[in-house]
Amino acid sequence: MTAFVPGRELARAYYVEVVEPLVRGVPHSATFLGWGSDVVGFDTERSTDHGWGPRLQLFVRAEDVDDVRSRIDRGLPDEFGDWPTRFGWDEVPVTNQVTVMTFGAWLERQLGFDPREGMSTVDWLTTPQQLLLEVTGGLVFHDGLEEAEPVRAALSWYPHDVWRWLVGCQWWRIEHEESFLGRTAQVGDELGSRVIAARLARDIIRLCFLFERRYAPYSKWLGSAFAQLDSSADVGPGLERMLGAHDFA
Repeated sequence: MTAFVPGRELARAYYVEVVEPLVRGVPHSATFLGWGSDVVGFDTERSTDHGWGPRLQLFVRAEDVDDVRSRIDRGLPDEFGDWPTRFGWDEVPVTNQVTVMTFGAWLERQLGFDPREGMSTVDWLTTPQQLLLEVTGGLVFHDGLEEAEPVRAALSWYPHDVWRWLVGCQWWRIEHEESFLGRTAQVGDELGSRVIAARLARDIIRLCFLFERRYAPYSKWLGSAFAQLDSSADVGPGLERMLGAHDFA
């Protein structure tokens, strides 16, 4: 059985040992961004059962895309670190997983727009935090085009007024449901009370992310990422007691 290596480590070694020599001399940026538990460092051996293996993004100038794709496709070995370099999953066909494109095209695909053209307040408010995390998390191995790091810095957190508005909205969500926890318990709706407790716990956790100026991941990794926040030591035990309580008292 192939020994598990965290995806970040695998991607870095893949770039250094295999991909970079194939594109040496071509201006490029190499990253490990986007979707995947491995990008944010939460992958485990279980993660290897689906869409997992040596992969990364290679950003080049528009005129170099076809040439670099050809170099990569011709030059990749069949395996790297005992993992196949060409793989697929679900509806994704078997192919090499080195994404070669311009950085602007990737941003359009990732966010639906190119933030280098300017971010409106609507853009900030309608872009899910998970997508912002997929751009600002992960790793940049090489930024020869000097495009990736400036964008990651610009998207690292919300403008101050947008952040304050989001904090206010999160408090509003909590304020409008917290009284329901007791009301449902008073009428004997134990299940309803627990559902509301869970919703409140999620909203409080997301508020903690806002306070610490960190993008919250989607639900699969929300608890794992929360455990890394400074506030989790103080807030977490109370949430666990609330969710584990057998009655409202």
